[in-house]
Amino acid sequence: MANIQEKLKQFRNNPKTAKFAELCKVCEFYFGKPRQSGSSHKIYKTPWQGDPRVSIQNYQGKAKAYQVKQVLKAIERMEVEHGT
Repeated sequence: MANIQEKLKQFRNNPKTAKFAELCKVCEFYFGKPRQSGSSHKIYKTPWQGDPRVSIQNYQGKAKAYQVKQVLKAIERMEVEHGT
């Protein structure tokens, strides 16, 4: 858990440098296995419908900054609604 919190801090400080594999680990910790992973995107199931969505894409080993920000918003929402 400490490692996950450290990664979240890094993502918040600089979402442009987030590695895709690290973001996948964080997403799996919070949202479980992706419901879609056979295409260029990994899509994770959230306990709500709509935004913020959790869909990430590998771009040359990095995650796209706007997708990192969406993941951070989804994690914040989950923590508020579910006390995670």
